[in-house]
Amino acid sequence: MWRFIGWRFAQSIPVILAVITITFFLVRLAPGGPFSSEKAVSPQVQAALEAQYNLDQSMPQQYISYLADLARGDFGPSFKFPGRSVNELIFSGLPITAELGFYAMLVAVFIGGLAGVIASLKPNTMQDYGPMGLAMVGICMPSFLLGPLLVLVFGIWLDWLPVSGWGSSSGDKILPSITLGAMYAGYIARLSRSGMLEVMSQDYLRTARAKGLPEYLVITKHALRGGLLPVITYLGPAFAGLLSGSFVVETVFQIPGLGRFYVQAAFNRDYTMILGTTTFLATLIIFFNLLSDVLAAWLNPRLRYQFKKKT
Repeated sequence: MWRFIGWRFAQSIPVILAVITITFFLVRLAPGGPFSSEKAVSPQVQAALEAQYNLDQSMPQQYISYLADLARGDFGPSFKFPGRSVNELIFSGLPITAELGFYAMLVAVFIGGLAGVIASLKPNTMQDYGPMGLAMVGICMPSFLLGPLLVLVFGIWLDWLPVSGWGSSSGDKILPSITLGAMYAGYIARLSRSGMLEVMSQDYLRTARAKGLPEYLVITKHALRGGLLPVITYLGPAFAGLLSGSFVVETVFQIPGLGRFYVQAAFNRDYTMILGTTTFLATLIIFFNLLSDVLAAWLNPRLRYQFKKKT
């Protein structure tokens, strides 16, 4: 297992380096700059600002200096928040974004897993078509459309839930969590259905039924472990996607999370904030992918055996 973890970790290093390199040069090649504004500043002030943030150096020198700072865990100072570092901004918004992602994941796993299992028990019937139809709606409907619809119905028409904020009033976390988790619930429903259908046809389940085990024990004790394996493999990238894809939801519901700083950095050409947030989120995605692969290998010994044969 440790050999497998080491091999996957070694693969992630060039991926992170590629993300950093591409993002670094793309943000600098984009029109405008961090100190561009409608009100022009004097050449002396412009030169002083560029010297303070090392923008007076050549692009290769800036790149090498940034990598050196990054190796020490320093994302650098923010260009648009004087006196605050990118590290400080990221970790001030991350807890809220992570909490939103956690609640959205609970919604996705509970609704999607339950729908997939129910659909797999009677395939090609209304019990199958109904949950899978709703799953397809969840996959196809974008969060920037679903969020305002939920706000309109439950916040304005019915006046049941708050429509903005995070932790400031009772129930204000429900609509954002459902909005963010709906698409992932659809994917989990389809994965759990296909995984359960594959497992339900295995010989060991026929043997369990032949021994007289009740059907609920056959499903809960034997089928779920193998049937939900595709879902477990998907949870790592899904949670990383929830963290990196919450920007629209945070904007719709006015949530003060990491997405707020990322969107503002894109509009303000805040190079270090864009780079730091992108690098941080890419690292999270790779970490959760690794975690899901390790968990899948632990649950399925055949994956470990296949890896040993390759190496």
